[in-house]
Order: sequence, then C-alpha cells, then structure tokens
Amino acid sequence: MIVNLVQEGWEIIYQQAHALLAAQIAFAWREADRPTRWVDTLAAIAQHDDGQRYWAGKHGLTTAGAPANFTMLPFSLDQAHQVMEEARFQGQWRSLLTSMHLSFLYEELRGKDRSTDNFLDEQIQSQANWRKFLKITKKEAQKAYDLMQWCDRLSLILCRRELPEAERALEISIGPDGSRYDVWQLNSGVIQVAPWPFEFHNFSVSIEASYLAQLQFASEEELTAALRQAPIHTKHWELSK
Repeated sequence: MIVNLVQEGWEIIYQQAHALLAAQIAFAWREADRPTRWVDTLAAIAQHDDGQRYWAGKHGLTTAGAPANFTMLPFSLDQAHQVMEEARFQGQWRSLLTSMHLSFLYEELRGKDRSTDNFLDEQIQSQANWRKFLKITKKEAQKAYDLMQWCDRLSLILCRRELPEAERALEISIGPDGSRYDVWQLNSGVIQVAPWPFEFHNFSVSIEASYLAQLQFASEEELTAALRQAPIHTKHWELSK
C-alpha cells in the first residue's frame, strides 16, 4: 500500500487502486499511438499489481508501529510468483506485460540470490515465448510496456503527492515514443504534462483513499481492523493541455 502522512493522520492507497488510476491515465492516451491490443493493454495496466499478498491481510508495520509504505517492504519471491500466477489466467498479453514489469523492477537484484536469478531468467525466456506466440517483435512489446510503465509512474507521482510546489516541473519518465515527459501542477490545482500525450484536451482521473487518525499500531491485526473501518474519500485530479 501507499502511505502518506497528512493532516488527518495517514492516507492509505492500495496498490490495486493505484493500478486502476494508471489505467485511467492510459485510457486517455492519444489514439494514434495506442498498442493494437488496446483493451488487453488497459486490463494489464489496471491489474498489474493483482497478487500483491501484502495488501490482503498483511499490510506491514514499521518498527515504530506506523503503516509501512510499499517501498519499505522487502522483495518477496513468493509474491512475485503470485503476481505472475494471477496474470496467467487472463492471457499471454497480460502475462507478457506483467513479466516485463517485474523484470523492470527486480533485475537490479540479480546476483544476490540464486532463486531470484532463476526467477529473472524465467521471465526473460517466458517473454520470448509469449512474443513468439503473439507474433510481435521485441520492439513492439517494449513500446507497449513503456506505455504501461509511463502511466504507472504518473499514477505513483499523484498517489504519493510528489508534485513539486510553485508550479515546478517533475520528470515523469521517457515515454513509448522515446520522448521525455514532465508534469507540474498549476496554482489552480490543474495538472499539465508536456509534451501533451493525450487524446483529450482535458480530462479527470480519480482514486479512493482511506484515512487513519490513529498514528501507531501494536500489531498487523490492529492495523487491518482499523483499515476496514477507515473512512474512504475519493481524490480527483484534473489534467489539461
């Protein structure tokens, strides 16, 4: 889960909700540059974090008893396998993009553990097999994944409240066209992206977040119970050219 310290206490956004926000962003992408398997790509983006077992009853606490942001949790090979297992049931396109995402996230761990190395090797081989079955080139697959990663990154920027103050720009990432994209928020609250990559001149996206007034928890069970009772509010962002 994504954890932000706010005036009310803790703002909690689940990984699956963040993925849905990424899909909303992707849905607005300019039509001329969308992957051919467009609906499948949107589904893969929306569900690329499904299988995150930590978010289903084991949320994680810091040593001080605060809710742990997902970046504080160690890599779990079991969880990575579960993410791929859930992708498998929807088809090879989702499996391909999900596998590429795991490679993107965890390839830096190569050489630290044999089991992890084996998992990473399996992803490379499986990606080649899926590309062959789907009759697409490595370049075509990479372009589709780059869109997924770009939308995932912008979603994280919004969810983690990373937009700088005073209308300063922040790099999102390199997009599927090889261009660098920046994002900033006007004093009015409107968000702008340059160069503008979307089909629409303006659109809105939203996400549900839970709020905890209690700052410290004695156990995972106490945190889980509090989250189930926590008030939920919808956060909205307006993007405009």
